[in-house]
Amino acid sequence: MKKDPGLIFRVILIFTDAIAVIAAFLIAYLIRIHIDSRPYYFEAELETVLSTIALIVPVWLILHAILGLYSKSVIFSRSHFPELSRLFIASILGIMSIITYGFFTERTIIPTRAVALYALLISFVMLCLFRGAAHGIRRRFVHKNRGVLRAVIIGNNINTSRLIDHISDFPEEGYNLAAVVANKTFVPIGFHGKRFTSLKEALKWTNPDVIFQTDEKNNEYVYGQAIKNHLSYYFVPSEAALSSHIGNLELIGGTPAILVKVTPLIGGARIVKRAMDIVLGTLALIIAAIPMAIIWLIVKLSDIKHNAIYSEYRLSRYNKKVKIFKFRSMKPAYSGMSPEDAFKKMGKPELIEKYRKNGDYLPDDPRITKIGHFLRETSLDELPQLINVIKGDIALVGPRALVPGELRDYGDRSLLLSVKSGLTGLAQVSGRRDISFEERRSLDLYYIQNWSLWLDISILFRTIGAVFSGKGAK
Repeated sequence: MKKDPGLIFRVILIFTDAIAVIAAFLIAYLIRIHIDSRPYYFEAELETVLSTIALIVPVWLILHAILGLYSKSVIFSRSHFPELSRLFIASILGIMSIITYGFFTERTIIPTRAVALYALLISFVMLCLFRGAAHGIRRRFVHKNRGVLRAVIIGNNINTSRLIDHISDFPEEGYNLAAVVANKTFVPIGFHGKRFTSLKEALKWTNPDVIFQTDEKNNEYVYGQAIKNHLSYYFVPSEAALSSHIGNLELIGGTPAILVKVTPLIGGARIVKRAMDIVLGTLALIIAAIPMAIIWLIVKLSDIKHNAIYSEYRLSRYNKKVKIFKFRSMKPAYSGMSPEDAFKKMGKPELIEKYRKNGDYLPDDPRITKIGHFLRETSLDELPQLINVIKGDIALVGPRALVPGELRDYGDRSLLLSVKSGLTGLAQVSGRRDISFEERRSLDLYYIQNWSLWLDISILFRTIGAVFSGKGAK
């Protein structure tokens, strides 16, 4: 899904929760030191206090995650009780876990029972206040139709009417009705102006973010349109389908709806993957800085007139064009040209068929410079893409970044563009140029539909091995 305001709000809650816990413990220490008249026998230097809090905050956030305080069902619930009760439980468990840890490790994390008691009460109050403020700000945005998901409901079913009524009555849940594709019988009178006779027209004129389908008619077509347009797709099941559903079941008001995922890489998984990209990408860039400087100097001296690093546009998530950086490995005369145009320009059109039949590869490609052959064989030409990873243009692991027009003849283009492209990927570590274009696309699709953090870690380790062994690099 292109837009995910729910994910943004969850990130904001994580940030505000951290600030609330920090503020609570600072206040607890200040009360014990400056207001509580009893003498204290612990170090109260600011550095000691801050280091203690730095250990405590991650514990709190992990407990919040375990208790579901960042889950959609809790933070977007119409009742505040689930959220408030879990915040109180998290505060108790947080203090207890820290005291228990200190007991078994003989480390003094919370120096006195008074600080623990103050922190328990103040943390709960601060978390409620900060979260209340965040919810209040979000409600203001939602009532102005900002930060909401535009929904299309399709299907001739009583659930169509129920969803329309619920979305209009409870905008704070984050949906705004954009269009309805259904018979008039199932559309309340006040919403006839949003009724369309075809899904294609509804998508064309309303630019939605999510599709709810309430019957089983043409569900393959509807789901295909969701994939093609990078939209979330919910299927409202019959009782039979509900008993054996596949996907995430959510309640939209009183109506159960199944979120059918194109990829597991949504919501919190995207945050985890992005965090890994920033940390590992920055570390890799620091390690590679000196080798990159040496390569830049060698490439520059080999052709002083042209830049040692070049950029070209590739397609990444949601068909977005991103500028990818690489060390120059191709002769400037053919840079930016398609293989067909380049071979024709050099007067060797017979190489086109040979190049394509050989999996887009020629052993002695006349377009590549001498130093370029070495850089490509060792994959060193791709080191500048670490900058793209840190910027967020691409990920460390993902499908290969595609040249615009490369998927012209492929029906799976929308699936391939449902996640960020990667510096490395499953196809690259499975042989790279040793496997056909179709096999690489199949591996990319497998990665998209079966993503996991452990799969990413496995691919990264396999990438290191593939680079050092030179397997498939040509």
